[in-house]
Amino acid sequence: MIEFLWGVLVFIVRAINFVLDIWLFVSRMHRFARWTTGSDTIVEVPADPKTLPPAAQRALEEAEQRRNASYAASGTVQAS
Repeated sequence: MIEFLWGVLVFIVRAINFVLDIWLFVSRMHRFARWTTGSDTIVEVPADPKTLPPAAQRALEEAEQRRNASYAASGTVQAS
């Protein structure tokens, strides 16, 4: 019985050591990446934009049409 408990304890210690080794490796790779790129921060990529509901898309299109009509009425040139 004592050998079984000793084996379980050794397994738990080895598992903890394995997890810490992985964490240390990732930490060192993170530091190496900052060192090689000269960047102090990692850029976070924003999530994909959500699609607008049809009513919101129509409202945006109408606003753009009004803006284009006001540009045409004032005589300014729109670069696009």
